Amino acid sequence: MKETPIQPGKRHTKQLLTLFIVVVLIVVFSWQIELSMLQLLNGLPNMWDLIVRMVPPNMSYFSVITAPILETIRMAVIGTTLGGLLAFPLSVLAARNIFHTAWVTTPARFILNLIRTLPELLLAALFVAIFGIGPIPGIFALMLFSLGIIAKLFYESVEAIDPGPMEAMTAVGANKIKWIMFGVIPQVMSAFMSFFLYAFEINIRAAAVLGLVGAGGIGLYYEQTLGFLDYQKTSSIIIYTLLVVLLIDYISTKVRERLV
Repeated sequence: MKETPIQPGKRHTKQLLTLFIVVVLIVVFSWQIELSMLQLLNGLPNMWDLIVRMVPPNMSYFSVITAPILETIRMAVIGTTLGGLLAFPLSVLAARNIFHTAWVTTPARFILNLIRTLPELLLAALFVAIFGIGPIPGIFALMLFSLGIIAKLFYESVEAIDPGPMEAMTAVGANKIKWIMFGVIPQVMSAFMSFFLYAFEINIRAAAVLGLVGAGGIGLYYEQTLGFLDYQKTSSIIIYTLLVVLLIDYISTKVRERLV
């Protein structure tokens, strides 16, 4: 049975109605949070003044921040790897096509939702209170942050796999472990690696600011240079971090292209 096509007039009306609803929501929410356009306009010149004070960047500062930049990368590598290792089993437990009982999937999804509720800066601050200032709080914060992202994307991919191989293995008497190892993992491993690399890219950016709460990495230098109003050094940190992010983004894109 053919679906009745939407007439152009009705489509146009729906688009206008959607636009109207969005505009109304923006206006209402802006009023509720007391958004002041006057304050915004008055602050724009200050933004330009800040940009002027950041130029030219202090390029000699690169030699100072190379070590903390490398520490930031190491934190992202360790945190993402640990988060990915934990995300794999949790994702399988959360997938409803693998475990058909809510006693398994519901607690797993609740844990993942709880982890995603906490922003990485809050996690870093909590771990700083536990372990003290240094890279360890940053690693734990990135680990949980990666766990929440990778597991969410991964269990959705697991639920979208072809059920044929699992049904065939069930018919020949395969147990749950073999079912997962030979029926599930081969179908989702490339997607898992893609999600892992995506989380790593995000963690490079996130790790750069975790030092603001004492969790190691380049963020500590952001705090120092901004605190002393040394904006030329701040712009150097931004440029250095940007170069690192672009390089990692390029490498991870090439790796993902080979995986797909």
